[in-house]
Amino acid sequence: MSLTLTLDFQYTTSIEKLWSALTDSSKLAKWVVNIHTGQAMENNFKPVVGHHFQFRTQPTEWWDGIVDGEVLIVDAPNRLSYTWASGGEKHTVTWTLQDLGDGKVNLHLKQTGISNDPALNGAKYGWSKWCGELEKVLEQ
Repeated sequence: MSLTLTLDFQYTTSIEKLWSALTDSSKLAKWVVNIHTGQAMENNFKPVVGHHFQFRTQPTEWWDGIVDGEVLIVDAPNRLSYTWASGGEKHTVTWTLQDLGDGKVNLHLKQTGISNDPALNGAKYGWSKWCGELEKVLEQ
């Protein structure tokens, strides 16, 4: 069984600024944070197809604190896709950006390969929280 998560977020920003927040390692560290502590997750992300990257945070008794990924698609500033592997799960995350005009941009998230409902609910919770943090980064 494979489940898919889809979420949409609208931001008041430019598509270029949103793209930068999704692809710049230092900006990613400001919004992809440890959801329990709020501390930045160090990362070595680069928007280059084939690049292997990691997000790292403090481990817990349930998780080693590491997300491994590989960049699959870079179509600036419209689409970005990468693998997202952690805790025995390996998913594909795809971001699609759409300029809605009037300074608004839609950010569509599609995460595929999720194995069960608890993982789906966890992903929904995590991305929803992170995309709230992303909004703060875009306001800076």
